[in-house]
Amino acid sequence: MQAASTDSDRLTNFDFARHNAEVRELWTAFNAWRPARRIPIIFGANTRYYMFNRAANPDALDFRRYSENPDVMFDAQLQFQRWSRFNLLQDAELGLPDKWTLVPDFQNYFEAAWFGCRVHYFPDQVPDTMPDFADAPERVMEKGIPDPFGGLMARALAYWKHFQVRAQNETFLGRPIQAVFHPWGVCGTDGPMTVACNLFSAEFICETMADDPERLHRLLDFITEATIRRMTAWRKLAGIPVPQGGFGFADDSIALISTAMYREHVLPYHRRLCDAMGTPMPRNIHLCGDSTRHFRTLRDELNIRAFDTGFPVDFAAIRRELGPDVRIQGGPHVHFLVQSTPAEIREEVRRILQSGVMDGGFFVLREGNNLAPGTPLENTEALYHAGREFGRRL
Repeated sequence: MQAASTDSDRLTNFDFARHNAEVRELWTAFNAWRPARRIPIIFGANTRYYMFNRAANPDALDFRRYSENPDVMFDAQLQFQRWSRFNLLQDAELGLPDKWTLVPDFQNYFEAAWFGCRVHYFPDQVPDTMPDFADAPERVMEKGIPDPFGGLMARALAYWKHFQVRAQNETFLGRPIQAVFHPWGVCGTDGPMTVACNLFSAEFICETMADDPERLHRLLDFITEATIRRMTAWRKLAGIPVPQGGFGFADDSIALISTAMYREHVLPYHRRLCDAMGTPMPRNIHLCGDSTRHFRTLRDELNIRAFDTGFPVDFAAIRRELGPDVRIQGGPHVHFLVQSTPAEIREEVRRILQSGVMDGGFFVLREGNNLAPGTPLENTEALYHAGREFGRRL
């Protein structure tokens, strides 16, 4: 295992076998809804964190080259996985894997781009789209529901096929490579309201919700139906069951509205999405920002039993409201992790974990939410060690 590490890696002379055995035991218990001896600790780090880390990415690879060349994306994902496995201490398998897994990666812009928005490459940022249909929202419906494998998704399919060819003929650091799809990637969704905000602007969505709800419902109906058709087609290609047990989705933009407005204008589309894509089994949701006022509704109406939270979040209040049997993920604000000292991070982790959020044992400590580029590894390690210290169950 040590052959894959370099002198600049953080995890040199690290006992990967012992760590990985502990992690397997931890997650086996947690995923079986049996509280483990301590809480799991993870980080949401993707190619964004790696790409804007000059120590990890000395060639200054940018997102335009990464996104527009399948070979660059293929190689960069391997380098990112290698780097994270030898540098980012967390409760995940570390060291060399049995095999590397690669996915078509078009970040959070892929849905708006699939509907027809142009992709922009901003300096030192992830690619994104602008609300290109803001001037005339109904234009998005003129050509009907997009081909699930058309537009940007045609590129995703081509990249996946290209990855498969390379993976059959190559290894990386002596390990095989596999091209896969993941339910949270191009097979998933950021949610009907968030997609609508990306297509038409958040201002339009909120104003139309108040002034012309029928118009909004026509647009959300179109987006939801298109999303279900796209996800169904891609999941069948990927071999992901439809409907899927433990289905999960996101919709960060519901943080903009009241629970009454959520129930009237967005919940019907979330229910439609869950009924089409998920079994009645407990579901999960990712929500950046503060959408905690909606959590009880989401639990009771959609059987969501796992919440991946953003910031700001009152963890004690969430646990009191949702009870001990609901999974909650979250932790210190990402900006706090960038700027604070290890001692300050330890104290913040202690505060969160002693708030009552660990009642029942179903809490996962992580950054809130998605590790920011420039976060010192000293700080991620401070969070990890504090989580181990204060996250043990008596």
